[in-house]
Amino acid sequence: MAQVVALVDDLFFQAKLVETAKQLGVELRTCATADALADEIGAHVPKLIVVDLNARSNPLEAIERVRASGAEIPLIGFLSHVQVDLAAQARAAGCADVMPRSKFTQNLATILARAKSES
Repeated sequence: MAQVVALVDDLFFQAKLVETAKQLGVELRTCATADALADEIGAHVPKLIVVDLNARSNPLEAIERVRASGAEIPLIGFLSHVQVDLAAQARAAGCADVMPRSKFTQNLATILARAKSES
Protein backbone atom coordinates (compact mmCIF):
# COMPACT_ATOMS: atom_id res chain seq x y z
CA MET A 1 0.00 0.00 0.00
CA ALA A 2 1.39 3.40 -0.99
CA GLN A 3 1.55 5.99 1.75
CA VAL A 4 1.49 8.79 -0.83
CA VAL A 5 -0.08 8.88 -4.29
CA ALA A 6 0.86 11.67 -6.67
CA LEU A 7 -0.98 12.82 -9.79
CA VAL A 8 1.97 14.15 -11.79
CA ASP A 9 2.60 13.86 -15.52
CA ASP A 10 5.83 15.89 -15.61
CA LEU A 11 8.50 13.18 -15.81
CA PHE A 12 11.26 15.35 -14.33
CA PHE A 13 9.16 16.36 -11.34
CA GLN A 14 7.89 12.80 -10.99
CA ALA A 15 11.50 11.64 -10.72
CA LYS A 16 12.16 14.24 -8.01
CA LEU A 17 9.15 13.01 -6.02
CA VAL A 18 10.15 9.37 -6.37
CA GLU A 19 13.77 10.00 -5.39
CA THR A 20 12.86 12.11 -2.35
CA ALA A 21 10.34 9.50 -1.21
CA LYS A 22 12.92 6.73 -1.66
CA GLN A 23 15.47 8.63 0.46
CA LEU A 24 12.88 9.00 3.23
CA GLY A 25 11.58 5.44 3.04
CA VAL A 26 8.14 6.64 1.96
CA GLU A 27 6.19 4.42 -0.40
CA LEU A 28 5.00 6.64 -3.24
CA ARG A 29 3.08 5.80 -6.38
CA THR A 30 2.60 8.15 -9.27
CA CYS A 31 -0.38 8.40 -11.60
CA ALA A 32 -0.65 10.37 -14.82
CA THR A 33 -4.46 10.50 -15.10
CA ALA A 34 -7.53 11.05 -12.96
CA ASP A 35 -8.68 7.50 -13.80
CA ALA A 36 -5.39 6.01 -12.65
CA LEU A 37 -5.61 8.02 -9.42
CA ALA A 38 -9.16 6.77 -8.80
CA ASP A 39 -8.02 3.19 -9.40
CA GLU A 40 -5.06 3.61 -7.06
CA ILE A 41 -7.07 4.99 -4.14
CA GLY A 42 -9.82 2.46 -4.80
CA ALA A 43 -7.31 -0.34 -4.25
CA HIS A 44 -5.47 1.17 -1.27
CA VAL A 45 -6.25 4.32 0.66
CA PRO A 46 -3.08 6.43 0.94
CA LYS A 47 -2.22 8.81 3.77
CA LEU A 48 -1.75 11.71 1.34
CA ILE A 49 -2.52 12.65 -2.26
CA VAL A 50 -0.34 15.15 -4.08
CA VAL A 51 -1.74 16.80 -7.20
CA ASP A 52 0.14 18.78 -9.82
CA LEU A 53 -2.53 21.31 -10.72
CA ASN A 54 -0.76 21.91 -14.03
CA ALA A 55 -1.09 18.27 -15.10
CA ARG A 56 -2.68 17.80 -18.51
CA SER A 57 -5.09 15.15 -17.27
CA ASN A 58 -7.69 17.41 -15.61
CA PRO A 59 -6.44 17.52 -12.02
CA LEU A 60 -9.53 19.42 -10.83
CA GLU A 61 -11.70 16.48 -11.90
CA ALA A 62 -9.36 14.15 -10.01
CA ILE A 63 -9.76 16.22 -6.83
CA GLU A 64 -13.54 16.27 -7.22
CA ARG A 65 -13.59 12.49 -7.70
CA VAL A 66 -11.53 11.92 -4.54
CA ARG A 67 -13.88 14.14 -2.56
CA ALA A 68 -16.99 12.52 -4.09
CA SER A 69 -15.69 9.10 -3.02
CA GLY A 70 -16.07 10.16 0.60
CA ALA A 71 -12.44 9.34 1.38
CA GLU A 72 -10.98 11.70 3.97
CA ILE A 73 -7.52 11.79 2.42
CA PRO A 74 -5.49 14.99 2.74
CA LEU A 75 -4.85 16.58 -0.66
CA ILE A 76 -1.99 18.92 -1.43
CA GLY A 77 -2.05 20.73 -4.76
CA PHE A 78 0.82 22.70 -6.23
CA LEU A 79 1.03 25.11 -9.15
CA SER A 80 2.78 28.20 -10.46
CA HIS A 81 2.55 31.04 -7.94
CA VAL A 82 0.86 33.32 -10.48
CA GLN A 83 -2.12 31.01 -11.05
CA VAL A 84 -4.46 32.57 -8.50
CA ASP A 85 -7.65 31.54 -10.33
CA LEU A 86 -6.53 27.92 -10.62
CA ALA A 87 -5.69 27.88 -6.91
CA ALA A 88 -9.21 29.08 -6.11
CA GLN A 89 -10.71 26.43 -8.41
CA ALA A 90 -8.65 23.72 -6.70
CA ARG A 91 -9.84 24.84 -3.27
CA ALA A 92 -13.45 24.88 -4.51
CA ALA A 93 -12.98 21.33 -5.85
CA GLY A 94 -11.89 20.17 -2.39
CA CYS A 95 -8.13 20.67 -2.19
CA ALA A 96 -7.60 22.29 1.21
CA ASP A 97 -3.87 22.87 0.82
CA VAL A 98 -2.70 24.63 -2.36
CA MET A 99 0.82 25.99 -2.60
CA PRO A 100 3.23 27.37 -5.16
CA ARG A 101 5.47 24.75 -6.77
CA SER A 102 8.54 26.44 -5.24
CA LYS A 103 7.16 26.14 -1.69
CA PHE A 104 6.05 22.56 -2.33
CA THR A 105 9.52 21.65 -3.63
CA GLN A 106 11.21 23.40 -0.71
CA ASN A 107 9.04 21.50 1.82
CA LEU A 108 8.79 18.20 -0.08
CA ALA A 109 10.85 16.14 2.37
CA THR A 110 8.83 17.43 5.33
CA ILE A 111 5.51 16.81 3.55
CA LEU A 112 6.44 13.24 2.66
CA ALA A 113 7.93 12.49 6.08
CA ARG A 114 4.71 13.66 7.73
CA ALA A 115 2.72 11.19 5.62
CA LYS A 116 5.10 8.43 6.71
CA SER A 117 4.79 9.33 10.39
CA GLU A 118 0.99 9.13 10.16
CA SER A 119 1.18 5.49 9.01
